[in-house]
Amino acid sequence: MRQVALLFVVLVGSVSAQEPPYQNLLSADPPYYRVRYEGSTQVGELVYPVSFTVWIPPEIKTLRGLIVHQHGCGEGSCKSGQTGAFDLHWQALAKKHDCALISPVYEQPEKADCQKWCDPRNGSDAVFQKSLTDLAAKSKHPELATVPWAIWGHSGGGHWAGGMTFLHPDRVAAAWLRSGVPPIAAAEGKPPPYTISEAVCQVPVMCNLGTKEGVTDKDSRFAGVWPGNEAFFLAVRAKGGLIGVSVDPLSSHDCGNQRYLAMPWFDACLTARLPAKNGDPLKTVSSRDGWIAPLNAGDANVIAPVPAAKFDGALEKSVWLPSESVAAAWTQYVKDSMVTDKTPPPAPKNLHVVGNLLTWSAEADVESGLANFIIERDGEFLANIPEQGKNAFGRPIFQNLSYSDTPTQPLVEMRFTDSKAEVGKAHKYRVIAVNTVGLKSK
Repeated sequence: MRQVALLFVVLVGSVSAQEPPYQNLLSADPPYYRVRYEGSTQVGELVYPVSFTVWIPPEIKTLRGLIVHQHGCGEGSCKSGQTGAFDLHWQALAKKHDCALISPVYEQPEKADCQKWCDPRNGSDAVFQKSLTDLAAKSKHPELATVPWAIWGHSGGGHWAGGMTFLHPDRVAAAWLRSGVPPIAAAEGKPPPYTISEAVCQVPVMCNLGTKEGVTDKDSRFAGVWPGNEAFFLAVRAKGGLIGVSVDPLSSHDCGNQRYLAMPWFDACLTARLPAKNGDPLKTVSSRDGWIAPLNAGDANVIAPVPAAKFDGALEKSVWLPSESVAAAWTQYVKDSMVTDKTPPPAPKNLHVVGNLLTWSAEADVESGLANFIIERDGEFLANIPEQGKNAFGRPIFQNLSYSDTPTQPLVEMRFTDSKAEVGKAHKYRVIAVNTVGLKSK
């Protein structure tokens, strides 16, 4: 709680001239760092320019891993990646596991060939690893160049995330593939297929998509997503892969409420997989330690998962889940996407009041993110910030969300102007955080 006398101030801003299409106007000052590379004309190298922005938790002395948030194809999706590293919810997950959070932005023109970057064999793998070396030097975190990865990808980004898992199974702790998978069968005009190795089968993978992507809606623009995901899932699962399927019953190719299952899933996988000592191999996970449910895509009658040792169905058509808590969240998600949570968000901190302007900082709830803040003055309710939460694709959230699961621009700030404060009178203010299931912080 802060007690202050009012001093009114005027903040003067400026409007910048029109910027180039892919210029990122978000500052990359510490704890953010950014590198950018031009496209190459050399055969086998990345043809598009690309930038990488990484967030490193300031209080972390030695990183244990890196969370990669990869956008999809098309100019709009690519631009959405500009805010990926600034997402408070993904930052909370990264911080919990002493990880950095990185968001690449491939500068693909709207109608250009997405395969030129989303297939990592076309140069994006090499430039991604180069960025880690350069960002390691820039941030003075040399371990960034070698730590394991947890990769999230949407659409073409799912193709990329899966491809990186096939290329570097010893480096990938877990991979979440939203509406996109890499090729595992030969097809004319398509990239060459990957081989499903024993090492790949040891990496936890989740195939996640919307029901309107060919599960219940067979005629939509994205109806081909489910057949591709199903074939990929069955091929990997038949070889004993630690792979699951989660169908959002409400969404299409947008990301919907998927993060409320992705967060606990990554949390469980990182807890199980990250080594205690940097440089040691990723820990292995036994399929016998997980929970299993029958593949139920599009089935309204969800059969709850059971411990792996008690499952007596067809393993090759079963969904693998890493823990009991994730199994419970999965059961809720595939039913109505409304994953519950009983943990309140952390309390806001660093409240400052200058005149009638309040600013503060806050971390998101790992399970449920941040929906809004409540401002109190002199023990009475004053305002909700934002007044009305936004998100066209799922739960209203403080930073709003784009189609591609990244905050919208301009980024929402933690600030409030008390326009009704009395000049010369000392007021007491409090700020309370509220997560997306309505739980309040201290």
